Amino acid sequence: MRKLIGIILTFLGFSNLVVAEEKQFPPVPKWKPDFSASIESQLERMIYYTNQEKDLAQFANGTIVIVKDGLDDSQAKQYAVEVLSKIINYHPDMNPVNMKDGNILVQYNHPAYNVVLTEFTEKHIEKIKSRHLEALATDEILITALGQNKFDVFGMQALYGRAFMFMDAQNPKVVQLYRRNSSNQIKADI
Repeated sequence: MRKLIGIILTFLGFSNLVVAEEKQFPPVPKWKPDFSASIESQLERMIYYTNQEKDLAQFANGTIVIVKDGLDDSQAKQYAVEVLSKIINYHPDMNPVNMKDGNILVQYNHPAYNVVLTEFTEKHIEKIKSRHLEALATDEILITALGQNKFDVFGMQALYGRAFMFMDAQNPKVVQLYRRNSSNQIKADI
């Protein structure tokens, strides 16, 4: 509709009144990677990183939320979805951390994480290098030591990992719950 109004105004000679295009909110990246390490292997690493001491909710594309203590399964799923909503609907700050095992843990300003398994990404590094800038959200500018929107391999892999958070936040589906104190610790396809 806005485009039609803009065309009509231009045709009538009022081009200076052309309606600006609406920006997408929340801003999201164009790239939705179609390759990733198994979500099971990502969850396994996160369980290790938390010393098996946290309840975790995992989304279909691998994003993991540390769940507050005392929540039942339904509440845990709801909490995890709310966490991703808070991240994507405000500013999706990320802080990638190089873990001792060589993997990358992408963390956010709320308790959500993406585990980037470098053994997997090394096999796909050329594709990641060629597409990493498409993993920036619309109009996003990140300043690194290399300059504005310039990334080393570590940064490229972090952007790749963060792309999955955006995918999960746009279509949130919790697929696994890990319960630290349960005999049946992982509940899949919940």
